[in-house]
Amino acid sequence: MDWHATTILSVRKGDRVAIGGDGQVTLGTQVMKADAVKIRKLLDGQVLVGFAGSAADGFALLERFEGKLKDYPNNVPRAATELAKLWRTDRMLRRLEAVLVVVDARHSLLLTGSGDVIQPSDGILATGSGGGYALAAARALMRHSGLSAAEIVHEALAIAAGIDIYTNSNLTVEELPCQTTSLNKSVS
Repeated sequence: MDWHATTILSVRKGDRVAIGGDGQVTLGTQVMKADAVKIRKLLDGQVLVGFAGSAADGFALLERFEGKLKDYPNNVPRAATELAKLWRTDRMLRRLEAVLVVVDARHSLLLTGSGDVIQPSDGILATGSGGGYALAAARALMRHSGLSAAEIVHEALAIAAGIDIYTNSNLTVEELPCQTTSLNKSVS
C-alpha cells in the first residue's frame, strides 16, 4: 500500500519566515493518524524543518540533516548540499521516500532524494500531497492580503485541506525571525 502523508508549506514575508504542515497520515484509503507533527526545530530552534512522505523515512533524514548541521553549524546551504549528496549516493538512503523543507533566518530550501537543493525565487516552498494547492493559495495571499507569514501558512494549508483528501486541518505552524531582503519584502 502507498503511504500518503502531509502537506508542508513555508513562506518568507517581511522579517519572518514560517513553516507549517498538517497532521494526517493515511494508509491506502484509511486515515491512520490525524495529529502527526512533521515540523521540527533543530540547532536550538535556529532551523525549522518539515517533511512530507514516509514518516520513518522523514525521521531518518531529519537525523542525518541534524548531523550535517552540527558539521556546518552556520551554513545551512552547505549542510543541505552535503545531505543531498549523501542521500543520492548512499544505497540505503536512496530508498528513502520523503522530501525536506528547511528554513533558517536567511534560507528556504527544498531537499529531495534526487540530489536537488532548491531555493525559491519568491520565498514560498510547498511539498506533499496538497503542496500545489497550498503553494497557489500562499502566492495569492502574499499578493492580495496583509497577512503575516505565519497567517499565510495557516490559511493556505487550510485551503489545501479543503481540497486534498490527504491533507487535514490539524495544523502545526512555527516561525522564526529572518533577515529581510528584496526577495521577501511584503507585496500588499
